[in-house]
Order: sequence, then structure tokens, then C-alpha cells
Amino acid sequence: MSIGWYGGLVALEFGLAVVTVVALLWIRAPYGRYQRGGWGPTVPGRVGWVVMESPAVLVFVAVFAAGSRCADLVPLVLLALWLCHYVYRAFVYPALMRPGARMPLLVVALAMVFNVLNATVNAWWVADLGGYADGWLTDPRFLAGVVLFFAGLVVHVRSDSTLRRLRGPGETGYRIPYGGAFRWVSSPNYAGEIVQWFGWALATWSPAGLAFAVYTTANLAPRAIDHHAWYRERFPDYPAERRALVPHLL
Repeated sequence: MSIGWYGGLVALEFGLAVVTVVALLWIRAPYGRYQRGGWGPTVPGRVGWVVMESPAVLVFVAVFAAGSRCADLVPLVLLALWLCHYVYRAFVYPALMRPGARMPLLVVALAMVFNVLNATVNAWWVADLGGYADGWLTDPRFLAGVVLFFAGLVVHVRSDSTLRRLRGPGETGYRIPYGGAFRWVSSPNYAGEIVQWFGWALATWSPAGLAFAVYTTANLAPRAIDHHAWYRERFPDYPAERRALVPHLL
């Protein structure tokens, strides 16, 4: 891939972030608690998650393996970071989802397209264009990025677990989540994921990493705001001190 093509794809991802945030400020993505008709055929939620998220593993690994520096130490460490998130997101998380949920095939298709693009630009940078020396592993940018990445991952995974435990076997409906980062925000799973990818952007020090962090924020921040409003409308006793995404601010 030429530098020109690569730059164009990264610019496309930044452009998609703008389109996404504008769209989601007006439309609630029709899955999860906002599932509704009028969006075409649907698929089981578990199947949808695997199909739409697995390209982030499969495409990343394939592009990475084709890179000229794929056997170097730093790219391999960065590959491990990427897989820490996406093996969970593409395979573990769907396996733990409650049965019965469905999502529109359109949402699955759009997410697949984004994940193919995003995995390509990030893997190509890491395994080819980045040109990392081994000393990058002690660079303050890498170290700070790794700390942010794993801090966000822990918050993300723990928050997902808290949400799953709100329902007993056979139960439906929603309850107010408590504990962990839910003490401060309504969507700590989204906040954790945003922190993760800004950590990735630091650790890779790459335009692709920054594009992904910006896109993640554009995609998840509006949904977190919607969740916060939904909780407040549905539960009169919802904790007044909680914010949507950023403690004490947003």
C-alpha cells in the first residue's frame, strides 16, 4: 500500500467519525435497549456481534502478517495489545450475551465495513510503516499508552460484567447498575473503551491510532448520552450525581 493510499484511508476514518457523531446525535442506533422495527431484517445478537467484530481480529492479523516488520519485537507487543481487546470483544463478549437479543443486519454490515478499514490502517502502520525500534518499549509515550489501554480495558470488562449480573436467569427488563465506575458515570463500559483507544493512539504514536480513538469517541459518546437520558427518564430514583461519560463533567 502506498503512502498516498494509506493517508487517504486514514483521512476517510476521520471523515467517518464526523458523519457518525452527526448521525448519532439525531438517531439512536437501533440495537440493545433501542431495538425497534423499520431497520430491515435482523439477526441474533450473538451472531451479529461475532460477524461484525471478528474482522477486527482476522483482518488485522492478515494485514499484520504481510507487513515487512511483522516479526519485530515492538509490532508483536502491539499485536498482543490489539488482540487483548478484540478477542474479548469479538468472541468472549458475544458468548456471554443473554439469548434473545437481535440487531439489524444493516448495523452489522456497517460495523463490518468500519472494522475492515480500521484493522487495515492500524495493522499496516504497526507492522510496516511505524518502523519501531526496540527502544520504543521504554518510551514514555508507549508506557503511558499501555497504562491507559489496560486501565480502560479493566473498566470496560468489569462494567460489562456488572450489567450482565443485573438480571437473573430468565429475567428481562432493566435495572440501575451500581458499583465500580457506575458510581460516577452511566456508561463506564463506553468510557473505558474510549480511554483504551486513546491509550492505543499514544502507544502506537500513529495517525491510524488517533483516527480510531476519535472515531470511538464519535461513536460511543452520543450513545452514552442517550443511555444517561434513558436512565433518568425511566428511573425517578436514578443517582443525581452521575454523569453520562466523564465524572463531574459530561
